[in-house]
Amino acid sequence: VINEHSKEEDEVKIPLLVYVSREKRPSHHHNFKAGALNVLLRVSAMISNSPYILMLDCDMYCNDPTSVRQAMCYYCDPQTPSSIAFVQFPQTFRNICQDDIYDSQIRHLFKILWHGFDGVGGPTISGSNLYIKREALLGSFSKQQELMALKRSFGPSNDFIKTLVEEYKPGFLNDGESSRMLLEKANVLASCSYENQTSWGSTANYFTGFTLHRKGWKSVYLYPKKPQFLGTATTNFNEVSIQWTRWASGLTSVAISKFCPLIYGPLKMSWVQFMCYSELAFMPLLNCLSLWGFAFIPQLCLFNDIPLYPKVSDSSFNIFLIIFVSAILKSLYEVVTTGGQVRTWRNEWRIWMMRSITSYFYGSWDVVLNKLGKKEASFLPTNKVIDDEQVKLYEMGIFDFRTATTFLAPLVTVILVNIAAFVRALVVNVVDNDREGYWEKMFGQMFLSFYILVSNYTVIEGMIIRRDKASIPLYVTLLS
Repeated sequence: VINEHSKEEDEVKIPLLVYVSREKRPSHHHNFKAGALNVLLRVSAMISNSPYILMLDCDMYCNDPTSVRQAMCYYCDPQTPSSIAFVQFPQTFRNICQDDIYDSQIRHLFKILWHGFDGVGGPTISGSNLYIKREALLGSFSKQQELMALKRSFGPSNDFIKTLVEEYKPGFLNDGESSRMLLEKANVLASCSYENQTSWGSTANYFTGFTLHRKGWKSVYLYPKKPQFLGTATTNFNEVSIQWTRWASGLTSVAISKFCPLIYGPLKMSWVQFMCYSELAFMPLLNCLSLWGFAFIPQLCLFNDIPLYPKVSDSSFNIFLIIFVSAILKSLYEVVTTGGQVRTWRNEWRIWMMRSITSYFYGSWDVVLNKLGKKEASFLPTNKVIDDEQVKLYEMGIFDFRTATTFLAPLVTVILVNIAAFVRALVVNVVDNDREGYWEKMFGQMFLSFYILVSNYTVIEGMIIRRDKASIPLYVTLLS
């Protein structure tokens, strides 16, 4: 306990300040962030039992103290006082440069998807920058509730179970004896073995939000003009890839489990809301499968003179043209209407392609192997240590390819296959004039390869043109 109360009456009273460091041992899985939040829930229940909790990542800070007042406006609204589980603010970052080449601001999520979610019951938990109601996380129980049932859910501490009863008021630290006893109880709740033989979960973010909405709770997405919280975004390709691999793994683990939104959601939430959750859960899996398919199948068929699309003169070719153009215009419209520029759209489109065949693929594959019992699910925390050289490259809009070969090899392989297919098609079209209608038959596949190469010129530049430390090593190109 860092601060108990003010010593002098005329001083401004500082709120109770407690620092919690939970026990960890190699023999006990600590469940990372979810485990930390569980410990904080228990310890804070004993000391303050506050009805509302502010959740922040370690690199986030409050940029506007009125955020709590804004959140409380929703909780205190007489029309929805009991149904709001949490108020979610966007994640905003102080170190985003104008040419955000890695899409570190995650614009599409916080400026498009979460606003859409807000219209059908509210967004899911983003992991940080939210005020959440304790009752929504732990539930509300009466004194008549069966004690053993509560212990199976919340552990063996009778003192903690008392905090779940509505009438419970915690005893504040008034004297040395009560302080000592309270800290002893808190230490038990922070031990690594407390959750053994209980149903305390290890899930966070997406699944927690999904479960709350399924139970009938609602959430609110609040996006004020002034950033309420500011943090540090990942600004190099390696950390961005690791971060998205972890997120993809978390989403896919829900998509292919018994809690799949397509199965677990329809009877408990609106049709539109469970479709939103389903789209989010299956996003990594569907994106990696479709992008790998578009990056290789048409190109290999082009290399072997196998047409996949109708001839340009065929009216059915317009269907493919309309789908392609409308997809481009839709994403461009979303970027422009949310304050972005054309280069913002270009950067997001490129990093989406790169992310789909690397992070989404590895995150999904990790979950599939785990479900098959072939390996344990991996969890790589994001490194937020600032490297001046990497920051300089980011601010200059230059890709830093100093990352694992596992992330580089798929990108280089895709580029090499598309170069080979496109160049061969050009040579055949120019040299071999005997092939009547070759251009018409193969135009769709040739254009697709050309578009992939142009969109990912940064990778070609890193392979062939650049020779600095942050370029793609020659051995990776040869390996690919």
